[in-house]
Amino acid sequence: MHLDVVERSYPGETVAAVLAGAFADFPKLRGYLLDDQDRLRKHVTIFVNSATIRDRNTLSDRVAAGDEVFVFQALSGG
Repeated sequence: MHLDVVERSYPGETVAAVLAGAFADFPKLRGYLLDDQDRLRKHVTIFVNSATIRDRNTLSDRVAAGDEVFVFQALSGG
């Protein structure tokens, strides 16, 4: 199995702000990660460093300089 990992740097003090930078570069990404009310979809998990974010509704979890944000989307199928 081969997985592609995309690494980018975006400024922001919250997960929402960091994702806004990613959405500016990759507009279609928003629909994969967020629902129609801008809440994190159920099949998506976001970590800041090694901790799962708490706020799946407004993505207000804090991000400090040097933190890493990881986005995982569950895959299914056979």
